[in-house]
Amino acid sequence: MNHSIKESTWKQFGAGIDMLENAIMACPSEHWNTDKKFWHSAYHCLFFLDYYLTMEPAGFWPPPPFTLSEFEDAMPERVYTKEELITYLQFNRNKCHQLITGLTEEKLSDRWINESGTMNYSVFEILLYNMRHVQHHAAQLNLLLRQTIHDAPGWIFQTNNGLI
Repeated sequence: MNHSIKESTWKQFGAGIDMLENAIMACPSEHWNTDKKFWHSAYHCLFFLDYYLTMEPAGFWPPPPFTLSEFEDAMPERVYTKEELITYLQFNRNKCHQLITGLTEEKLSDRWINESGTMNYSVFEILLYNMRHVQHHAAQLNLLLRQTIHDAPGWIFQTNNGLI
């Protein structure tokens, strides 16, 4: 696969992950678990980032201490800490980077199909879908920050984390 396509894909996907990280880091502790549930929106994004990066989604299970609560449309049993979510974000960043650096022409056209069959995408398309999902939630978290603390992290043009 063309190196510049992998590099550009990582730089943009990584930038979305960086923006999510910056939003999580910017949230003051007193706004972490209010009625707006900042932490849960961040967790939801990380959970599905992980899931959509799993090439065999039927076997997906998030790392401890996380559960499958997002599939059950239920709140987790407890509030996850900022540190736990940042650790999960790093796990996902590495998983995403490894997936992108390992892409081949063949792999891009493989199918990513969830258990119910309602999502049936090429690996390339699930990467784009996932990147849009991350950016959507990073923007929501930045809006919450602007509404609560009147400040939010700035735009990241491309990641500098783990350049290919």
